[in-house]
Amino acid sequence: MKYDKNHAMIECSIPGVAQKSGKVRDIFDLGESLLMVVTDRISAFDVILPCGVPDKGKVLNQFSLFWMDFFGVKNHLITADVEKYPEVLAPYREDLRGRSMLVKKVDMVEVECIARGYLTGSGWGEYRRSGTVNGEKLREGYENASKLDNVLFTPTTKAAIGDHDEAISYARTVELVGAELAASLRDTTVSLYSKAAEYAEKHGIIIADTKFEFGRDTDGSLILADEVLTPDSSRFWPKDSYKVGFNPPSLDKQYVRDWLDSINFNHQPPGPVLPDEVIAKTREIYVRAYEGLSGSKLV
Repeated sequence: MKYDKNHAMIECSIPGVAQKSGKVRDIFDLGESLLMVVTDRISAFDVILPCGVPDKGKVLNQFSLFWMDFFGVKNHLITADVEKYPEVLAPYREDLRGRSMLVKKVDMVEVECIARGYLTGSGWGEYRRSGTVNGEKLREGYENASKLDNVLFTPTTKAAIGDHDEAISYARTVELVGAELAASLRDTTVSLYSKAAEYAEKHGIIIADTKFEFGRDTDGSLILADEVLTPDSSRFWPKDSYKVGFNPPSLDKQYVRDWLDSINFNHQPPGPVLPDEVIAKTREIYVRAYEGLSGSKLV
């Protein structure tokens, strides 16, 4: 297993191990479990950019580990200690250290579960057009970045790489997964977001919105999986910069999206190479978010 300077995998030599690559994660099937490796690749607008951000994979991986421990709910983690990985991975331990975890195989729910505590991004755009978010009517009077009266559950479909996720209504979610599971996804999403948002605000950061993914364990119970409250899947705002009507400088991937929009990127592949200063600033933002919320230095 070898990585280039951007941690985009260029060679895998684990005999007999199937590999699947996503926008950021590489997943290896070890039979009884999966090895999830978080690379330094970065995507925006569902386009994988041709450059990475140093240490980004470690930030994402360690962020997810922090939140899974914080929540204490059932999740897919077996271990992130490379010394406890199967012997077949022994030659790759140093490549994997800090940016990987061994996880259970779970039956993933084909809905992405988004919680919104503030009205911004695509939700704000829809509200301005129609007064709704994911088709749900909201009261009048909200501004950009307003805190919502109630946390919204705004699910989306799971798109293939290169495609865009599609916002769906709660009614459509019920059609896709059934009423019981839809209610469980909604309630768990709102509960986890609310707990994290309360904690983060005490540490000077507003979590405007985030995405969770869930699976079904072997006993059919709901299980938290994939990434958890990372700068890739969330919108983090410094509390001291927050003001209704304006988007604060985000501690997340929004910085890259804003730069891409500033050069009129058309949101279609291939994506442009990020300038060195944008890469350095993005790394700084990700590390600041992790260290500010976790209270730990990045390993």
